[in-house]
Amino acid sequence: MTDTWTDPGQVLLRSRINVVPSAYRGVSVTHSTDSFTWESLTAHFTGREVYRRTRFLVVHEPNGVWLATVQRADPVPLFSPVTSVEILADPTECTFVTDASIDTAIPSNLARAAANHAPEAKAVVVEGLYSHISFILNPQPLNIHVTEVIPPTPAKLFDQVRRLLEVAEDLPPIVAHLDALTLDSFGSTIASGHYLLPCRGSDTEIIGARTSYLDQRPDREDWTMVGCERSAQIHEWFYGDHPPMVSFCPREREGSSGTATITKCCLLEESIEIENGRVVVPWGASLVDIREAINELARTWDPTWTTV
Repeated sequence: MTDTWTDPGQVLLRSRINVVPSAYRGVSVTHSTDSFTWESLTAHFTGREVYRRTRFLVVHEPNGVWLATVQRADPVPLFSPVTSVEILADPTECTFVTDASIDTAIPSNLARAAANHAPEAKAVVVEGLYSHISFILNPQPLNIHVTEVIPPTPAKLFDQVRRLLEVAEDLPPIVAHLDALTLDSFGSTIASGHYLLPCRGSDTEIIGARTSYLDQRPDREDWTMVGCERSAQIHEWFYGDHPPMVSFCPREREGSSGTATITKCCLLEESIEIENGRVVVPWGASLVDIREAINELARTWDPTWTTV
């Protein structure tokens, strides 16, 4: 993210959502044995010198943590006196979190820390990886649901989305949620003594029934297939017929209206498809494909966020 600066008084930071610093080097931390009020904290820091990169103050005091933004008299010298202080959150609104798993340069990581540790806080200040400190103000991240079939575990598509969000400095705050479809749960849809699953990699057994795997091309038996359209096509190629089948295609999952969703389909081979507010990627999609899908959801759902 760029190291640009806009007058906080003009952008009304307290009322904006998903506000994150453009760089954590602009966040300075101080400790005081005195307790502050809004007026006394403003008076305490007005006129004091701060480093040229300082834009925000995290102030620890006996009642908790304050978050404020400052204006400097001159941004050029190494140090310059503070000309104005705007309080973004007082100790009743601000929570300080220590979580070494969070890279505080990543907006989605800040949103995840806020959701996990302080979901009701107006401002969440995070000391994370490398002991770097940053914050998110008014966190309201875009929630993406990842519809995935398991096993195998971990759910690959969800894991890929999560790993991409952990390093994406240019995306708005996003939190991914797993919407899991489990293979063994489909076995009860049609009672059978023998089920055919697409591949041995699923490593699934259905209690009370035999299990075979299509990718091993077993001899044709009287089975019920748990699979999808591609599985049915392969079955017809191998055996010349269509068996009774339970579809587990995640693309057929009825999603919630107004929910940003990523799912997958094995009928897609080279590109993503966008439909009704969700993105479908190929089965076995690359990280490039999935990053494109996340970009599309971020554009479509247009979450409001501000870097300052």
